[in-house]
Amino acid sequence: MHPAFSVIFLTTLIGAGQGFFLALVTGQVYTLAKLLEPQGSVNFYAFGSALALLLLVAGLFASFFHLGRPERAWRSMAGWRTSWLSREVIVLPLFMVLVFFYGLLHYLGWTQPLFVIRGVISVDGSLILGVLGAVAAFALYGCTAMIYASVKFLEEWHSPLTVANFTLMGLASGFTLAAAFSAWSGIQLVGFFGTWAVIFTIMAAASRIISLRRNAGLKHKTTLQTAIGVRHPVIRQISQGFMGGSFNTREFFHGASGSTTRFVLWFFLLCAFLLPVILLAASYSMASPYLPFFAIVIQYLGLLAERWYFFVEARHPQNLYYQSMA
Repeated sequence: MHPAFSVIFLTTLIGAGQGFFLALVTGQVYTLAKLLEPQGSVNFYAFGSALALLLLVAGLFASFFHLGRPERAWRSMAGWRTSWLSREVIVLPLFMVLVFFYGLLHYLGWTQPLFVIRGVISVDGSLILGVLGAVAAFALYGCTAMIYASVKFLEEWHSPLTVANFTLMGLASGFTLAAAFSAWSGIQLVGFFGTWAVIFTIMAAASRIISLRRNAGLKHKTTLQTAIGVRHPVIRQISQGFMGGSFNTREFFHGASGSTTRFVLWFFLLCAFLLPVILLAASYSMASPYLPFFAIVIQYLGLLAERWYFFVEARHPQNLYYQSMA
């Protein structure tokens, strides 16, 4: 498949925004449960929510470059009964509204307890919005991933691993960003968020490697023989019938060389998974406030490369016909 950079930025930005918001809510829950020391900074959650919302808006803005008629984008909600894209279009703004009001309550200081659970966790309005936002975040991960995982004829995508990869990589980048944001804010949660970031990054790496091994061993159901009804073991296409390109050759094949795809593969394995883990571990042992920043920058570059490779490794069946061009 041809990798559309607008979709690459959309999925990585909103994924990081979702993961970052989930990190904020996790930190709040741990603090309220007295598993972490209170940080005494309302601005941490307020400004953190603003940053998460900024990532979501940036991802939404990037998506408009993928639309032929952006002014008709609202119509994409109409197919919510059958379309995962429509469900994503509905869940994303709902999630953004929850993030906005979560941050607003913290900014205004409206965090007085409404009730207490088992005498331990004080529940306020922001926590309720945070839990609802967490549910919406995971629903959004599912909707975004299922846009691709539900496409049966693209066998590289049609797997539960696609949902796992989108979710785990979003969580990994979000918690890494939370560690960097904690270091910038002077909040003593760098180790907490960094530990979770390492856990999610390792889980994302394991899931992605399993996915790569699965895709490398796929035996596609559609072949030249099944496509044209000829059972001869050796069929070779000499010409695709025309000399120029077309929509099919532009949109359903990437055009990258084998050396390029191999370079991108090793680049994202290194930058999305290995280097962030090393940098986060080093920041913990050295008590460095700067290494988490390098970790999130390198990891996001790796995620861009990973998402590019995600599209490139998907082999559209129509390229059986256009293979002399592709």
